[in-house]
Amino acid sequence: MRLKIFVILFFISLSAFSQKVENDSIIGDSIYISQELPTVQVLELKKNPMKAALYSAVLPGLGQIYNRKYWKAPIVWGLIGTGVGITVWYQNKHDEYRTAYIAELNNEPNKYHGVYTKEVLARAQDFQKRNRDYAIALTILAYAVNILDATVDAHLFEVRKDKDLQIQPVTIYNPATNNLSPGLALKLNID
Repeated sequence: MRLKIFVILFFISLSAFSQKVENDSIIGDSIYISQELPTVQVLELKKNPMKAALYSAVLPGLGQIYNRKYWKAPIVWGLIGTGVGITVWYQNKHDEYRTAYIAELNNEPNKYHGVYTKEVLARAQDFQKRNRDYAIALTILAYAVNILDATVDAHLFEVRKDKDLQIQPVTIYNPATNNLSPGLALKLNID
């Protein structure tokens, strides 16, 4: 019984002290800081990943230019241009073999008459068609990687500006083998 009375009195006394408020120490709903906070320099050079992806989708390489990675744009143009060129070349070869195959079936003269049989022309036609399809698939893959690269580059644009975290190439000396080998050094400055 004594314990119950003690607990009740203890909680009543806590609530009595919690009602005391001094108006001069609290100003509204704000926090008072006695020291001036240091200023932080924020870089406003943000890149919008959606804009970079849209630019690369409309014109391959434009997203890389938007991200200021100018050296990547000619690589993208070369990859996609090469893919389109190879696709066109295989399509022309396919059409050439197909025309010769149809002419051979109709016993008409053609470029390969007497050189290749009907079966060889049919296989050559299928081979060119298959390679054309592979070239189309690889060109689509290069186009998708172009968009993905521009998007990731825009996301990582502000991370590259961090002076506290650096990755640098270094040479590492191995005393056991007495050789130098290439490596990467991760430098983290904690202030």
